[in-house]
Amino acid sequence: MDESTPSPKEQRLQQLRREAATTGEIRTDGITPAGSPLPAREPRAGGYYGQPMLKAPVWTWEVPAYFFVGGVAGAAAAVGAVARTMGADPALVRDARWIAAAGAIVSPPLLIADLGRPERFLNMLRVFKLQSPMSVGAWTLAAFSSAAGAAAFAELIETRSSGQVPVRIAGNAAEALAAATGVVLATYTGVLIGATAIPLWSQNVRVLPIHFGASGVGAAVSLLELLGHRNRALNRLALGAAAVETMMGLALEGREDPGLDALRHGASGGITRAGGVLSGPVPLALRVLAPRSSAARTIAALSTIAGSLLTRIGWIEAGRESARAPASAQAP
Repeated sequence: MDESTPSPKEQRLQQLRREAATTGEIRTDGITPAGSPLPAREPRAGGYYGQPMLKAPVWTWEVPAYFFVGGVAGAAAAVGAVARTMGADPALVRDARWIAAAGAIVSPPLLIADLGRPERFLNMLRVFKLQSPMSVGAWTLAAFSSAAGAAAFAELIETRSSGQVPVRIAGNAAEALAAATGVVLATYTGVLIGATAIPLWSQNVRVLPIHFGASGVGAAVSLLELLGHRNRALNRLALGAAAVETMMGLALEGREDPGLDALRHGASGGITRAGGVLSGPVPLALRVLAPRSSAARTIAALSTIAGSLLTRIGWIEAGRESARAPASAQAP
């Protein structure tokens, strides 16, 4: 080969330089001359060397389901403990305990299914780290599941043994522990996702625990209402949860922040807004305008439960969209 004739590699590099001069983009196609600086990324690419700046969450459906079930179970445990303290109908206390116990049974498999292997969940219990939301959540779930199950079992034994005092004391103690850990379980998921690098979640880390907690309370009360408990205290509690959800929705809609676009546009925005309407304004209007209507309370309860589930799905999907958004749209 003539020494003056460029090699195929050099010819390709010359072609790339001509394209770069024309388009303003620098592409290397894997060809980097010796001693050259690192290649620049294409302007159209969304991150570093064509890779996204953030890795979108890879959670599957088990995670929002776990958030929903755990939130409802934790809130139900707290409602049941308060109801017993206030001298409410024993049937209400019993049903609240069983809702908490059912959630305690379902939540660990959902979390383990997302983790992939049971030993991963067990490994999180080897050390307790207060600064780690994941560690706190794993220990909270373990404590809540044990306490909620013990409280429901004590309720069953007490009913069949004509109310033995030791059984009642053990059941009440387990109920108190389930209520305390249930409050954490219903809210810590908001802290958990807020502690990540996903812009939408981290910017709303103070809002999410309250948002998820109110949503869990509304869904737990709604389940109790669907089981036939229609006392005034439950209606007021559900009314308060719907009011909080409505104010949360209005506050988010009123913020002029490009970082919230994933909550307003696209599929994630549609899901999140639907969840907010179903758990906020709809049940709020029904409970205020028709407080004595059994049909209205039933519709409000069903709407709240659906909205609570959609809220968690929407925030997860919006987090994925936030991770894919350009850096300019992620700034707070």
